[in-house]
Amino acid sequence: MTDSLPEPAVRLRPEILATAPYRQGKPAPADAFKLSSNENPFDPLPAVVEAVAAAAVNRYPDAAATLLTERLAERFGVSRGEVHVGSGSVSILAQLIQAAAGPGDEVLYSWRSFEAYPGLVTVAGATSVMVPNLPDHRHDLTAMAEAVTDRTRVAIVCTPNNPTGTIVTGEEFAAFMAAVPKDVLVLLDEAYVEFVTDPAAVNGAELLGRYPNLVILRTFSKAFGLAGLRVGYAVGPERILDAARATAIPLSVIDAAQRAALAALDHESEIMDRVAIIVSRRDEIFERLQGQGWPVPRSESNFLWFPTGPDTAAANEIFLAHGVVARALAADGIRVSVGEAEAIERILAASEEIARALPSVLAPSA
Repeated sequence: MTDSLPEPAVRLRPEILATAPYRQGKPAPADAFKLSSNENPFDPLPAVVEAVAAAAVNRYPDAAATLLTERLAERFGVSRGEVHVGSGSVSILAQLIQAAAGPGDEVLYSWRSFEAYPGLVTVAGATSVMVPNLPDHRHDLTAMAEAVTDRTRVAIVCTPNNPTGTIVTGEEFAAFMAAVPKDVLVLLDEAYVEFVTDPAAVNGAELLGRYPNLVILRTFSKAFGLAGLRVGYAVGPERILDAARATAIPLSVIDAAQRAALAALDHESEIMDRVAIIVSRRDEIFERLQGQGWPVPRSESNFLWFPTGPDTAAANEIFLAHGVVARALAADGIRVSVGEAEAIERILAASEEIARALPSVLAPSA
């Protein structure tokens, strides 16, 4: 009798094995509020529900999302080829990174920023270059421009920044674009742009056609409340978006998503009324946190950032004890979405307890 030899392990890319997969925000118990995923707390509009119900499920979707593409092109005053619709803006980010960067290339972004960036870069085979945020949790665009090398292929600017909620101003972004070589693709990630009230913030829609290396990314997941349908879009030079389309998984934008996005645009004023309510709740929480002594940055998104540092795990347990499921990010801090009105007092009760139990969290960032 001979012992069987072990099967050789399937050879996988070591950098992929070393990369932690993206982890979604935790589901909330029945008696808690799920404030970990920056979702819109309002139920979908009846018109959106009707649009989804009318979607075909036995037929493949329109691969080009033609009706939505045409609607967005008209909205931004560009050609159809300058709009690309994908299954969430993060999927288009992946496409653009793969189209521009590969082994030996660098992708530059601020950190901490959107959790998915490092993984997307690794999958493309490229190298991440992370530039630390400023002490006030904003992008350091000067340092980012200085970090560009001849290996840099993509630079990502996230505003409002996820998870800190801070913005890049129009003046800062113009200086950054002037400093970055024209052969570097710049991605302006504006997933939360509808929540911005600061008039100084950069607005990608106003920059279209000005820079041959700029693509703006937006989504219907947040303000428009279509997170469950996964639909986002990019606007920029057709040549660049054609390259993204070449890397895309075919037929990834389902019919229900396109129909829902069109219905949401038809009822945009009602949706923006809801956004105004979320912004009001956000600002109320921010002002009351300041009263508690928290050094939270002013948010222009639909979430707030608690810079809890080494006390993040302990602070997160206190949020959970108050029925708040938040997004704890390593030893950096906790992101709490602005959700239902009933959640406000729970957030503030938890933050007050954290400040008492862990007073070091009230120290301003160095």
